[in-house]
Amino acid sequence: MLNVYLSGEIHSDWRKEIIELCKKENLSVIFTSPITNHEDSDNCGVEILGSEEKNFWKDNKGAKINSIKTKKSIQDCDVMIVKFGEKYKQWNAAFDAGY
Repeated sequence: MLNVYLSGEIHSDWRKEIIELCKKENLSVIFTSPITNHEDSDNCGVEILGSEEKNFWKDNKGAKINSIKTKKSIQDCDVMIVKFGEKYKQWNAAFDAGY
C-alpha cells in the first residue's frame, strides 16, 4: 500500500481528481492531506485545547496542532504531491515541500 500526502492549493478539486483516478485504476493507495477547510484549520486548536480570549493565542494553538498533523503525515508518506496554485501564495505548501 502506497501512502501519498497531498499538499498545497485548496481552491480546486485536484485532490479529489487524483483520488478518483487512482480508485478507477484499482491502485492500492492511502491518501492524507492537511485540513483543507480554513475554518476547521483555524479552529482546531481551540476545539481540542480550549478557547482563547485573544486571536493570537487561538491562531497559535491552531498552528501547533496543524503542524503536528502535517509533520506526522509527511513522515509517514511514501510520496508527497505538492500543487501550487496561481491565485494565492502557498506558504504552507512551500514549507511542506522543503520538509
